[in-house]
Amino acid sequence: MKFLTIPLILFCLQVSAQSTRGITGIPDTSFTNYSAYHKAKKIHPKIKLVKEKSSARVVEKKNITYCSIGNRNLFLDAFLPKKKRKSPAVVIVHGGGWRSGSRTQHYPLAQRLAEKGYVCFTPEYRLSTEALYPAAVYDLKAAVRWIRKNASEYQVDTSRIAVLGFSAGGELAAFMGVTNNNKSYEGSDYAGEFSSKVNAVVDIDGTLSFVHPESGEGDDRKGPSAATYWFGYSKLENPDLWKEASPLNHAGPDTPPFLFLNSAVDRMHAGRDDFRKILDSNGIYSEVHTFPNSPHTFILFEPWFTPSVNYIHSFLQKVF
Repeated sequence: MKFLTIPLILFCLQVSAQSTRGITGIPDTSFTNYSAYHKAKKIHPKIKLVKEKSSARVVEKKNITYCSIGNRNLFLDAFLPKKKRKSPAVVIVHGGGWRSGSRTQHYPLAQRLAEKGYVCFTPEYRLSTEALYPAAVYDLKAAVRWIRKNASEYQVDTSRIAVLGFSAGGELAAFMGVTNNNKSYEGSDYAGEFSSKVNAVVDIDGTLSFVHPESGEGDDRKGPSAATYWFGYSKLENPDLWKEASPLNHAGPDTPPFLFLNSAVDRMHAGRDDFRKILDSNGIYSEVHTFPNSPHTFILFEPWFTPSVNYIHSFLQKVF
């Protein structure tokens, strides 16, 4: 019996060990605006990819180091209204399954919002090819602290900082909002006197829960899912971690106002309705706009980009 028991214990330990096989150190470039365009165009042939367009009313500053982890520098880009006055800030978080994507993908959105008077920042964050959850959360909260530290230089009103994210970035934006003032998600490398609090959240097709019945995350039948790579555990191996990383699990009276912009793909906003019930019960404002017959990547294309910008502007004016 003793001989049989030891291998069984070892087997259980091996199954429960966190996997780092997704940390390749090689950037995953599979998700780009152009790859998304060619995929979406097959079903929506009339769409137009929104491209960068500089404006005389916007000043652009790129490749700014906002923090360093050892020899690794993390960068962001800033898009400022040329007319100098204290303005609300919008931190724009890209998607790509926590594994791919780039901060450059939302330059057009940053440019358009800056034209409307917002100081926009597009930070990079460590993806799952480089570091597991919650490193990305630590990075993005560090970016918010950097913005507060440099508020005078960039004319930011520190009482009005919103975080906006698409897809995986939407989940991260939502998570940042629900963990305001929670020291567990600040990271030991980022101690500082400035707050990482965000005052509003725009979630563009980002899941609110990894474990909700509506969620499509965690299907590993054809290989590790994006979330499995990010957590280093499958949903079966560590369901508590998957639940803990879900914004829905943290929503409460200190959650800021939320705007949800959603595609016609229901699983991309899993848990949203239950999340809004919590906000409603606490008297917290939220609104939803869903685009019928739209792909998950709708924010990258017309005819959905311009109305999305208008919804964002209207929401931020309302809550700020």
